[in-house]
Amino acid sequence: MAKIGAHEGEEQLNKANLLVVEDDLFLRNLLIKKLMGEGYGIWEAIDGPSALKTLEEKKPHLIILDLLLPGIDGYEVLSRIKKSTDLSKIPVIVLSNLSSQDDVSRAVELGAADYIIKANFTLEEIVERIKKLLKEKYFEVV
Repeated sequence: MAKIGAHEGEEQLNKANLLVVEDDLFLRNLLIKKLMGEGYGIWEAIDGPSALKTLEEKKPHLIILDLLLPGIDGYEVLSRIKKSTDLSKIPVIVLSNLSSQDDVSRAVELGAADYIIKANFTLEEIVERIKKLLKEKYFEVV
């Protein structure tokens, strides 16, 4: 993780590494382009198994996770992340088209830090939610 100085918090936020787990190529590329433009380092995975494999080797500051994934669905990926001593502290934002209260509740119960319904948010709003969560997790003293 980047070193943090007394007044460098905002600058350092943009040096965080994120894992984007999304099987939709168009959305994944849009999101990655936007996040890289904001200064984030990006790792990407197209399905559940590749997400878990990436997490064996890399430790992102935050994970953006779709739920409807090939191979292993996002619920199972989230469950494994939160059961892992190495990964459980990494905040996960679920980014999904699933919009029922049951889906949201299940993801939150499994440990999601935030739940964003794709159709209800712009890329700019998603980036703001990411910045807010990174700031809360890594830069605010409680």
